[in-house]
Amino acid sequence: MDTTSVNLTTARSTASVAGARDSTRDFLEHLVRLLAAETADTVVLVVSELVTNALRHAGGTCTLDLTAHPDGIEVAVHDPSPQAPRMRTPDFNRGTGGFGWPMVNRLAYTIQVTDAPGGGKTVRAFLPR
Repeated sequence: MDTTSVNLTTARSTASVAGARDSTRDFLEHLVRLLAAETADTVVLVVSELVTNALRHAGGTCTLDLTAHPDGIEVAVHDPSPQAPRMRTPDFNRGTGGFGWPMVNRLAYTIQVTDAPGGGKTVRAFLPR
């Protein structure tokens, strides 16, 4: 069985999102059962979107946990905001976003948003191997 996890705490900055992507690539490259390149890219994209959303909309800090299960990869992002992500119409004109959450929902086979003990929330995306 190939189950392991990595924990990364980030603060608001472009470098934090890049660091989350780098840590995810490193995590995926060291799995006993490697992922196909396209699958690994999808995991990195989901991490990038969830970390970006947490830093942008949930108070500027978050924690990323990655877990490899036999049938999938679990991406969990914990942040201090109790507000769940919401779908909104993508903004093609003013550049205010709205693309990431719908994309994550299309790429993951399961999404869970749960309240965290002591406040905040955890957003979990499960991606197939």
